[in-house]
Amino acid sequence: MNAMKKMMKFAICLLLVVTFLMVTACSSAQAEPTRPATEPAPAPVADPIDDNFRTFYQVFVGSFSDSNNDGIGDLRGVINRFDYLNDGDINSGKSLGVQGIWLSPIFSSPSYHKYDAKDYYQVDWRFGSEEDLKELIALCEARNVKLILDLAINHTSHQHEWFLQFKEARAKGDRSNPYYDYYSCVTEAEKQGGIAYQKIAGVDCWYECNFSTEMPELNFDNPEVRQAMLDVAKYYLDLGVDGFRFDAVKYIYYGDTARSVEFWEWYMEELRKIKPDIYCVGECWSGESEILEYYSAMNCFNFAASQAEGIVASAAKGQSMSTYTNYMASFQKKVLEKNPDGMAIPFLSNHDMDRIGGVFILENNMRMAANLYLLSPGSPVIYYGEEIGMRGSRGSEMTDANRRLAMLWGDDDHIRNPEGSTYPDKNQIQTTVADQLADENSLYNYYCRLISIRHKYPAIARGIYTVAKGGSKNFGGFVIEYEGESWCLLHNNGQTEVTFDLTKLEGYSFDTLCDFVGVSNAKLEGTILTVGSQTSVIIK
Repeated sequence: MNAMKKMMKFAICLLLVVTFLMVTACSSAQAEPTRPATEPAPAPVADPIDDNFRTFYQVFVGSFSDSNNDGIGDLRGVINRFDYLNDGDINSGKSLGVQGIWLSPIFSSPSYHKYDAKDYYQVDWRFGSEEDLKELIALCEARNVKLILDLAINHTSHQHEWFLQFKEARAKGDRSNPYYDYYSCVTEAEKQGGIAYQKIAGVDCWYECNFSTEMPELNFDNPEVRQAMLDVAKYYLDLGVDGFRFDAVKYIYYGDTARSVEFWEWYMEELRKIKPDIYCVGECWSGESEILEYYSAMNCFNFAASQAEGIVASAAKGQSMSTYTNYMASFQKKVLEKNPDGMAIPFLSNHDMDRIGGVFILENNMRMAANLYLLSPGSPVIYYGEEIGMRGSRGSEMTDANRRLAMLWGDDDHIRNPEGSTYPDKNQIQTTVADQLADENSLYNYYCRLISIRHKYPAIARGIYTVAKGGSKNFGGFVIEYEGESWCLLHNNGQTEVTFDLTKLEGYSFDTLCDFVGVSNAKLEGTILTVGSQTSVIIK
């Protein structure tokens, strides 16, 4: 009798699963109905994703959210705003639904930006405490969100104890001091062109400092330095972080790509011994050929796709779709040839660039740009405030603080712009998060819908892309192969409606319009696909 009951329960469960799968199969192109305000929210649903093909959100901690009313963003502020980023239910439509968070440096530092660590083992007091970090780590784990820390290991602050010991040892000629060889230095006769140096007073010793005289470069020829920076990473991995964003990877041995790559291959091999599924991404702000060299060690940001004149922004403004599609498919192929486990890391702008929101005169172009990079392979990164269209540029004062302005929450958050910022308020957008949450047609809600679509179809992030045949100047896309199935992702970046006969895609029988997202509509009648202006479609 017990066996019979168990079989009946199993059959009922199986029927429910099958019914669920049928209901949630490719949807029609209609938007999902909005849940009435009086209807209780469903219990949080765990995100089933278990790999690194995630949508990340970059938080510049000091400018994001202030929990203690001192005007400076902090870790508690990130915790308090977590529901905005990921409320635990990827189907709720009430949060961005990002699956990863990249924190700008949080270590003790004399600067507002923290890229010059004074002590790697201390959370900067302005940002909170290690207990706050542990709480954030636990929250991320509970909601299946990857948390990575920004780690600049090529240089430290000039106030770091290592550097103070180094200077003292050099000034005294004390080779017995273990910090004597901790930093990269040369005599005046050994100085190389293209590398910045600063003299230590009283001795013929010039330390390398490519970013600032207050950011001396470490000497990675010293095994003790390598071990010290490995220990730093291990400390935070043991705390529970999921990985790192590595700043300025080519500056380990600046001007010598081969040696820098060799270092990172060693470093990443050691980190994977600690955490095999570690998520790491490197910043190699350079051309494609040099970026690809680092893929033997880790994934890297795709700089060609970013910024005002990048591949994505150019296509979003109506330039030839073939330039975009050919590049994106080619880049993915090159990445996989270099590293079969590699993936692209596309983005529009970050803390070192003028904000992408100020690039587009028309907000519709911003939406098209979001389509082009969020509906692409790999692990895209959204810069905080991008989702509401925030602006910020260096300006004539040439200050990066203008690119790292306070998040516009529109509530009682006391977050202030960072020191040194000069960006005029009149140039900033006039809406806030609060405004856009209440507006179903806002850019924020558009991002929520777009990210939801990306999550809904795993092939978008994980599939192999080839350029779809038969496109035109303002219409094109990709055939995507994933787990034995074929999908098609097509974009109309133009201002007029496009009609496309799917029979042009020889060898494929696409017949279902699964979703569309954009400023217009789309429909499929037989083999004839009609796509409105600045709109993207997913068909199967």
